[in-house]
Amino acid sequence: MSMTHKTEEAAPELDIERIEELAGKTSGPDRRRVADILEKAKTRVGLDLDETADLLLLRDPELRQQVLASAREVKEAIYGRRIVLFAPLYASNECSNNCLYCAFRRDNKDLIRRTLTMEEIAQEITVIEDMGHKRVLLVLGDSGRSGLAYAENAIRTVYETKSGRGGIRRVNVNMAPQSVENFKRLKDVGIGTYQSFQETYEPKQYAHLHPSGSKADYGWRLGAFDRAFAAGIDDVGLGVLYGLSDYRFDTLALLAHAQYLDTRYGVGPHTLSFPRMEPAQNAPAAENIPYPVSDDDILMIVAILRLSCPYTGIIMSTREVPDMRRQLLGLGVSQMSAASRVYPGAYVDGRAHVEEAEQFALGDTRPADAVIRDLTEGGYIPSFCTACYRLGRTGHAFMEKAKPGDIQSFCTPNAILTFQEYLTDYAGDETRAVGERVIAKALGDVLPSLRVTVESRLERIKAGERDLYL
Repeated sequence: MSMTHKTEEAAPELDIERIEELAGKTSGPDRRRVADILEKAKTRVGLDLDETADLLLLRDPELRQQVLASAREVKEAIYGRRIVLFAPLYASNECSNNCLYCAFRRDNKDLIRRTLTMEEIAQEITVIEDMGHKRVLLVLGDSGRSGLAYAENAIRTVYETKSGRGGIRRVNVNMAPQSVENFKRLKDVGIGTYQSFQETYEPKQYAHLHPSGSKADYGWRLGAFDRAFAAGIDDVGLGVLYGLSDYRFDTLALLAHAQYLDTRYGVGPHTLSFPRMEPAQNAPAAENIPYPVSDDDILMIVAILRLSCPYTGIIMSTREVPDMRRQLLGLGVSQMSAASRVYPGAYVDGRAHVEEAEQFALGDTRPADAVIRDLTEGGYIPSFCTACYRLGRTGHAFMEKAKPGDIQSFCTPNAILTFQEYLTDYAGDETRAVGERVIAKALGDVLPSLRVTVESRLERIKAGERDLYL
């Protein structure tokens, strides 16, 4: 395995042998053991790896349904009915890595390569803002053209671009792992969550799938969040790409990484992501997925993530088709993308599927308003809230509220207020009608001490004020 970087600060010491042992178990738990695990999970204290491993072994349909039901209960208790929305902005598909599962890989000579100019980024953001989005995930390839200086300029451009009453209030970033000094520069320019996926934690499979480029360095990637914390970035997002390795191993390793961060820094990950492999142009591992994950198994994975790490947001991508997205929402998902496009220039271009430019095939290509209407019809509150970040409720301050479930007292009112902004400024008539009923019902869940304030601010929003939050 190529080691091209000098190790900085701390690096996780995940017990890979122990994770392999747990993932390799073949004897599942008995009903009493399952009942004890689920009883503990419902107290919202999380699960240890042994307990998680036992739930991952379950094949009995009745016991699996008990796990799903417990996840719904925990998710509702912590997050209520709100779902945070965002849009990814792919600014570059140029990459020096050669990952075998990605269309952006260096050896894909058929891909149309493009790195957006700042003017083009502003044009993309204008389209995204006109959909009603308030937060963006900036996605960058790993190349010299889209490095640190480019990322800094792109973040500034996103924040500075305004369209009508719209504006992006939170820029999260998915880019190659950086040094401590580079992370400090990203913090200075206003990065939100720093997101990086290990893809798979299984070292041998990792080496096979990443034959060259900086991403071949397993340890450098694994230590990215330690360097981010050292730089003062206390809001990070972890994930794996399901289908690359055995899902039991990667789920356990992902949770072990989350526990490591929580133990070492007192701050667990802000988000976990669970994308599944999708077709990708000229990507061998996408054409023949090494370890396919079924729909039933991804439902269990998300439920177990929610029970094992109850305080952490779980992000669902548009790789999943609409029906599967509806099923996953109730099990643990708290954030999702809407109207995603996964190639540079896609929002201005307007096409959902362009094989010669995109990273992977989308499962949900619906317009944002259709996604939002679907959420409201399901009784959810679409949220565009970014209040915690701008009030300093990140890191330890966020975890102090999130772990006991108290964060909902802020989040439900702020979700209502930002959803009212959307209904007033962007929603179609049908979405507005359903949304107003959802808001009326959701006000009943607001603490009595805050309800008058929220109702007053709703009227102020309808009268033209914006960005009101608690």
